[in-house]
This record gives sequence, C-alpha cells and structure tokens, in this order.
Amino acid sequence: MNELADIWVYLAREPLAALAATLVAWLVAVRIHDACGQHPLTNPVLIAVALLASGLLAAGIPYRDYFAGAQFVHFLLGPATVALAVPLYRQIALVRRSAAAAVAAVVTGGAFAAAAGVAIALSLSAAPEVTASLAPRSVTTPVAMGIAEAIGGLPSLTAVVVILSGIVGAALGPLVLDLLKVRDWRARGLAMGTAAHGIGTARALSVNATAGAFSGLAMGLNALATALLLPLLWRLLAG
Repeated sequence: MNELADIWVYLAREPLAALAATLVAWLVAVRIHDACGQHPLTNPVLIAVALLASGLLAAGIPYRDYFAGAQFVHFLLGPATVALAVPLYRQIALVRRSAAAAVAAVVTGGAFAAAAGVAIALSLSAAPEVTASLAPRSVTTPVAMGIAEAIGGLPSLTAVVVILSGIVGAALGPLVLDLLKVRDWRARGLAMGTAAHGIGTARALSVNATAGAFSGLAMGLNALATALLLPLLWRLLAG
C-alpha cells in the first residue's frame, strides 16, 4: 500500500512527458505491427525501444531523466508479471497433464541457453565479468541481474543482453518453430518462454492462449531453476 501511495503522489506532482512519450511510442509500434500483418520481425517492443531511443538521442535527454518520468511503467512490471498467472490458471488441467515434460524441457532449455552464452563469451576471449554476465541471458531481467551480481557479472550488461535476447527470440522464435514444423502450442509456448522470457511470453499470448500459458510457466520455471542452480554450478566450476 505504501508503494501505491508513493506512485499516486508521484503521478499527482510530476510532469508526465516521459510517460506520455512511452505510451505514444508503444501505440505507434502496435500500429506498425498490425499494418505489417503482425509479422514477427515487426515486434512492438523492438519498434517502441527504437523510437524512444531515437527520440532521446535527438533531444539530448539522458536516460536517467527519462526514467525518472516514466518509472510508473517500471512499477507496472510487477502486476503484469503476476497477471501471467491468469492464463496459466485457465489452462491448469492441460498444464497438469504435461507437467513432467514441461519441467524437463524448461530445465534442459535453460541449461543450454546458459551454456551457449558462456561458450560464446569464451570463444571471443571475453573477460570473466562479461562471461558471467552472459550466463543468465534467457532469464527475465530482474532475476538475471541478481544472478549476474551473485556470480561476479555486470548487472547492467546482463540487463541489455536479456532484453536483446527477448526481442530477438520473440521476433525470430515463431519463424524458427515454423521451419522446424513445431505445431503443438504447448511446445511452442515452452520454447518461447524459456528462450525469450517476458517478451516472448507476450508474443505467445498474442497468438494463442495455450501457448501463452505454457510460455508464462516456462518463464517462471526457468527463472527459478536458473536462480537456484546457476550460482551453485558457477562456484563448483570456478573452484
């Protein structure tokens, strides 16, 4: 309740130019996405980020100043994440029947994603901090930043990599799944949630309710498994 009161005080007194710019950028991005037949490569998140970044650079506005005015959107990330439980609950019978396979798929996919990030960093002779920053790249941003800090990575770099991974996964994931002829909506959802976390889940929800439910499940399970296991494995391998 205190957080809600603080947000209300903020909205009542602060200029809302940054918040308005964020909403306008998102609406424009959605219009472009719809005009292109909702093609995966015209992901609204990617377009909105590009529009906002271009505007900030053109106007010479520091990101810190922008965020100070748009932090209400950041506050809504929490309720939005909790709201993912709604489609999951609606598909609970199907989830129960597929629980064992879903857990196995998410753990395997999360492990592969972490290994791939580390392998890329090592192949490029990256610094240890960079390598640690890439390990949790497929986990949702707040959790990934905490994991990166725990294993000696750079949380800010991890945040950028996670967001880029989500955008690329949401844009290219459906195309790759189509090429591989993966038709089962449960499998498609698990793949999107594991590889592209929240952004991929938003994409899955816009296409199919079952895919969205399983994507939300995969995002949560992947975050939990990675947060518990990656720091332990990292210490064992480092030792």
